Amino acid sequence: MFAKQPIPSTTIFQTTTLLLLLVQLNFDYIESIDCFRCTSFGGVNQWCEDPFHNNYSSTILQSPCWTGRKGRDGLYPATACIKLSGRFEDNGETMIVRDCALDSGSLTTDTELVRMSHCGGFYFDNRYVKGCVQSCSENACNYASSLSRQIIMYTMFLSIIIFKI
Repeated sequence: MFAKQPIPSTTIFQTTTLLLLLVQLNFDYIESIDCFRCTSFGGVNQWCEDPFHNNYSSTILQSPCWTGRKGRDGLYPATACIKLSGRFEDNGETMIVRDCALDSGSLTTDTELVRMSHCGGFYFDNRYVKGCVQSCSENACNYASSLSRQIIMYTMFLSIIIFKI
């Protein structure tokens, strides 16, 4: 009746690729954001000072950024970038710290640095600082987010369909 036709190898490739993409999209990824990590005390590190220029971003941008978690050992993917800036009250020296941080999941915001940007007074290395603590949850605080893996997978999937790879 009907003669069996061999299945073209491109169809097998497309089917296999599609299945792998679907499996890939169903996995949860542990992703961390990218953050600038630098310190400047008394204006000695111009790369870190305000106004901030990203001329040296590859030098001080940590991608991905991993940090400690309150009450736990080890490093974890960061959920926020932070910037501490101010003036030490004891000698008037300026300070800027750019780093990454992680919301540790406690029930109150008083101990979660990433949940509350504010200006006022705080202690840094047992010294009182008048300044600001700022946090954000985007890559490098002033950069657009990079493409997620899901977007890349969807793009590959559409390319296979459109171009019949």
